This record gives sequence, C-alpha cells and structure tokens, in this order.
Amino acid sequence: MPAQQWTATLIYLALFFAIIYLMLIRPQQKQQKRRQEMISSIKVDDRVVLLGGIHGRVTKIKDDTFIVRIADKVEVEVDKEGIAYVPGRED
Repeated sequence: MPAQQWTATLIYLALFFAIIYLMLIRPQQKQQKRRQEMISSIKVDDRVVLLGGIHGRVTKIKDDTFIVRIADKVEVEVDKEGIAYVPGRED
C-alpha cells in the first residue's frame, strides 16, 4: 500500500508542475520572445515609447542602445530594454 501512495503523490506532483508550466512559465517565455522580436525589428526613424512613457523617434542604433529624439534638438541614449513598445506593433 505505501508504494501506491508514493505513486499517487508523484503523479499529483507531476500534474502540479505541468499546470504551473502551462499557466505561468510558457506564457512568460512567449511574451519574452515577442518582446525580443519587437526590439530587434526596430529601425531608424521608428516611433517608440520608452518605459517612462516618453514618446520619441529612433535616430541611431548602437549595439546595446538606441539614440531617441524626444524633442527638437533633444536626443537621449536609451538601453534597448528601455523601450516599452512601438506604437502600431503591440499585440
């Protein structure tokens, strides 16, 4: 009888972890992949919204950063992870 209890416990644990994976981990991985694709598809002259809510236009792309014009003659260097979204491309 104790072997059957262990088997049932292991089945419940496996089921629990499968549900956790399907409900939490997998959707987060999909969202992260979509975000990476969105960031890698940004080109010069694209409009972007920064995480702080500031709207701007990309003027230059570097390895790990973007140069974003946020006003006339005002450009800021923003880390690629600082881009919240590209208007018109949100899912």
